[in-house]
Amino acid sequence: MEALMTRIGVRYPIFQGGMAWVADGQLAAAVSEAGGLGIIGSGHAPASYVAEQIAIAKQHTDRPFGVNVMLLSPHVEAVIAVVAQAKVAVVTTGAGDPGRYLEPLQAAGSVVLPVVPSVALAKRMARQGVDGVIAEGMESGGHIGAMTTMALVPQVVDALAIPVIAAGGIADGRGVAAALALGACGVQMGTRFLAAAETQIHPQYQAAVLKAKDVDTLVTGQYLGHAARVLKNPMSRQYLKLEKQLALTGGDMTAVEQLGNGSLRIAVQEGDPQRGSFMAGQAAGMVRHVDPAAAILRSVVSQTLAIVGDGPLKQKVV
Repeated sequence: MEALMTRIGVRYPIFQGGMAWVADGQLAAAVSEAGGLGIIGSGHAPASYVAEQIAIAKQHTDRPFGVNVMLLSPHVEAVIAVVAQAKVAVVTTGAGDPGRYLEPLQAAGSVVLPVVPSVALAKRMARQGVDGVIAEGMESGGHIGAMTTMALVPQVVDALAIPVIAAGGIADGRGVAAALALGACGVQMGTRFLAAAETQIHPQYQAAVLKAKDVDTLVTGQYLGHAARVLKNPMSRQYLKLEKQLALTGGDMTAVEQLGNGSLRIAVQEGDPQRGSFMAGQAAGMVRHVDPAAAILRSVVSQTLAIVGDGPLKQKVV
């Protein structure tokens, strides 16, 4: 399993989450340059934006980095073409089945790692020939499944013969050490990098993450079938209230969908708590200050090594 990190060419088994509108080429390059794997988030952005961010990342690092492809995006075909042409080292996918894109991506040399919330989906992805999976627990920010990381990861590890990356609720070396002990060969962290110095989000969004406590997230979209974890703010509370009211009365959910449209972009670019969806995981309560990406990685790796010592898990860390 450790061979995956060698194959990708990263020093530390730590991926930065490909957060839409947040994880751009600058952040991805900073993480990769520091020894982790930076990942550009494509979200619903057009292919031209993805191409621009890939170019920015290549300007700032010659180390491998990745792109997260949102498979429900209306631009997915063009984004896949851009990513394949750029021969990006890693492609992570979310919100869909990457099966039809495996051949062109793997032919371009990309390692393909879908994000999965369940054992059943992990098995399905393995049968299709993906290179590994990212088992993401419901502690994560953004779109989530129903299982916790602690329960999900070991079951996915036991079910598959391909590498498993753990995600959800991991923000320091303690989480990394726990994930490795569960059988994962690496981790993905998103929320911690919301407070990276290189992260270009609105100051109000970043301040909300730094201020958050353990209970300061809620889950929206459960009645619509696409649950998402966000910070509590006027927008998310209004969304949840309206969603519940319409679900109880059997009303048309169009108003809820319209309320959510573009809300993440508004949060990132404008920092408006009245209209913006501040996506963040439960680990936000562990994020207390802004640091350069390199400092975050050094701290996480140092703490991990202090926990695992000189035992067999140390080989997975460096």
